[in-house]
Amino acid sequence: MKDLWNCLKEANKPIVLYGMGNGADKIISVLNRYGIKISGVFASDGFVRQKVFHGFNVTDYKTAKETFGDMIVLVCFGSSLPDVIANIKRIADEQELYAPDVPVYGDVLFNMEYAILNRGRLENIYNRLADDTSKKVFQNAVMYKLTGRIDYLFECETPCDEVYQNILKFNDNETYFDLGAYRGDTVAEFLSVVSDYNKIVAVEPDLKTYNKLCVATESVKNITNVNACVSDIDGEIKFEMNGSRGSTIGKGDGIINSVTIDTLTKMNIPTYIKMDIEGAEALAIKCGENTIINHKPKMQIATYHRSEDLFDIPEMILSLRTDYKIYLRHFPSLPCWDMSYYFI
Repeated sequence: MKDLWNCLKEANKPIVLYGMGNGADKIISVLNRYGIKISGVFASDGFVRQKVFHGFNVTDYKTAKETFGDMIVLVCFGSSLPDVIANIKRIADEQELYAPDVPVYGDVLFNMEYAILNRGRLENIYNRLADDTSKKVFQNAVMYKLTGRIDYLFECETPCDEVYQNILKFNDNETYFDLGAYRGDTVAEFLSVVSDYNKIVAVEPDLKTYNKLCVATESVKNITNVNACVSDIDGEIKFEMNGSRGSTIGKGDGIINSVTIDTLTKMNIPTYIKMDIEGAEALAIKCGENTIINHKPKMQIATYHRSEDLFDIPEMILSLRTDYKIYLRHFPSLPCWDMSYYFI
């Protein structure tokens, strides 16, 4: 079996990018590494506006179809919006379409060579998964990463409600650490599925986003909002603030407070931790060891930022406690985002 990149090397059709921005930059970088040339770029109708991207005039899909006819389309952006995904499906009905998997952070590409190198680790985690749905998500995620075929993701989607009903099963005395609280959307989600709770600690590093979090949660009882990043140190750390989910620790010109999970636990012992912290999950786990070992909180940990997350994160948790049950779920989105491990 060949991975997507090696198949594209042998393609006879013109290769056209759908989308611009950081995702397209990363995909072009990988294509260049493999010596693969693209023929054009198109965008959704509202984003064309006579733009030029990497030397190509950006057109709409209709113009791209008139220009290239039968082509290979590479989706270069992510979305969970139903209308956007529906449009991608419409294009996929007409063209050979892929959504290449490139890491949000780091340079490690999940290609066939990488999968073979880490086959043992992947198999070990697969065998530890607690239910058939988790195993289906794991298998499909690996196949998607290798092939870029979006049908693998559609086949393993689950609704959020299923997680709350069948996995997390909150009671009325939860202490919730929302690490990477963004604008309060996951706080609101938690509140929608509990009738009562003990405490919420919401941590968000980006100052603009943190201010929006404070506004969104000003009427929420028993909540403490913390403007800091969660990492492996207590103190100050470099931080790139951009007011989006893509804010990054360890780079940029900004300086922000950093806090560890174990330090947060000194004030409140969590029963549930949600961790979606833009590729810093492994760092946070390193200094959350005492919390995990001594208190065994339920945990939801994002596993889509780095290629190694698929096996690194569960390996780290199992090295601390072997009695966790591990579940894996993917919520509707393209590419393989909104995928998390659940440790119960």
